[in-house]
Order: sequence, then C-alpha cells, then structure tokens
Amino acid sequence: MDTTGVEKEDILHVNKRTRRGFDINDDRWFSDDAIKKLRTAQEEIIWLLDRGYKISSIIELVGGRYQFSARQRLALQRASCSSQQKEQRLRKLIPYNEVEGKYLHIDGFNLIITLEVALSGSILILGNDGCLRDMAGLRGTYRLIDKTEAALELIGRKLCALKVKGARFLLDAPVSNSGRLKSRILEHAENWAIPVEVELATNPDTILSKLEGVATGDSVILDQCKSWINLSRCIIENELESTSIIDLNNSYPV
Repeated sequence: MDTTGVEKEDILHVNKRTRRGFDINDDRWFSDDAIKKLRTAQEEIIWLLDRGYKISSIIELVGGRYQFSARQRLALQRASCSSQQKEQRLRKLIPYNEVEGKYLHIDGFNLIITLEVALSGSILILGNDGCLRDMAGLRGTYRLIDKTEAALELIGRKLCALKVKGARFLLDAPVSNSGRLKSRILEHAENWAIPVEVELATNPDTILSKLEGVATGDSVILDQCKSWINLSRCIIENELESTSIIDLNNSYPV
C-alpha cells in the first residue's frame, strides 16, 4: 500500500488496547491550575540554568518547593533548557521548506515512540526549544504495539511529502525488539518513494551527534549535531491535531 495515499482518518483509526506513555493521574497533574504552577516553576528553572546550575539539582530544588510529583518533575526536565541552548538549537534547525533534497538521519526510537504516544492519546511536553517530548520512560525496553504500524505510515507519508533525498534510521541495538522494529520499518519503506536504510547501532547517539540533517528530539544530540529537523512535531501538527500537548512556555517557537 502506498502510504502517501492513506487518508488521515485511516491513520487515526487505531486499536486502543495499548496506550503508550499514559498515566491515570495526568488529568490531575496537568490540570489548568497545575500547569500554571508548572509554568512558574519552569521560569525559575530556566533562570537557574542560565546561571550554570545543573538540571538535576534544579529539578530537586524546584520540584520540592512546589511539591511536584515525579511525573511533573520529569515533564519540567524534558521541557527545559537554558536560553543559550535554545538559541543554539534553533540556529541549527532546518525549516520544513528547506528539507527537500536533503538526506535525513533519523533517531528511530525517539521519533517512533513520540508518535506512538501521540496516537495513544497520551500527553506530550513542548520544550522551550520547540521539540515535542514524550514521558513514556521505556529505559531500554521496547515492544511493538498496535500504534506502531500507524506511526510508520505517518513517517512514510511525511518523508515523501517533504521530498527528502533518502532516510537512514538508527536504532539502539541493545534495546529489546530493535531487530523486529528494523524489519517493520523496511517492510513499510518498500512503499515509500525514497531509499531507506535501517542500522542497528550500539550507541546511535554518538553517531547522530556528528551529523547533519538529524531528526530527533533528544537534547544531548541536539546540542552536538550540525543541523536537525523537527520531524515529530511536523508530523503531529499536520496529521494528529488532537494530540494533547502540554505547553509550559505559553509559546510555540518557529
């Protein structure tokens, strides 16, 4: 099946058996009142980051002051970087209208899991650098779920629409089921109008950190790579408009 011809309704019609990144307490931890407190806390976090304090110490300090849950603290950590980091990352960002003809290096698990979380109806966190990040917390374990196929279809559709030259997916070899995911990507890629490679690497972050045209939301990679594209956000904003996004910045960087 040619994924470029799949209707948006077909992508959204997914089995609800598995909800990647879902937490039953999110309605309480990210209520309107909670978000107001989280936004104030993030302002304080960025102020401290700009003065050289370590994020782990800051989260412990600010999280304790506001008595935030572990999940709220994780959200703050994933949503916050220093003003200098934000500026550097945005300077290296490739606009969507300039992606045509470029070869992309894709942080496979990062992109796919983010989309699986969005398809599951779970929340995503918008960082002050403009990246959408999940809070699935898989930590070395992964299994294909009923949202994986839809995520891959979305990726294929977007890569074709952007008219990229080709794509190389890098997957963490030590992560469980990475081989199975590689096979599924290659099966889907047979219907994409671009050449696709999938590589299992012991440490993809080290490889991606040295490249241009990287598709990731990983903070460490973003700080080190030569250029990047905000592919997950591009897909979600255009294909999954009902995604629950927690915006602690009250703004959407371009």
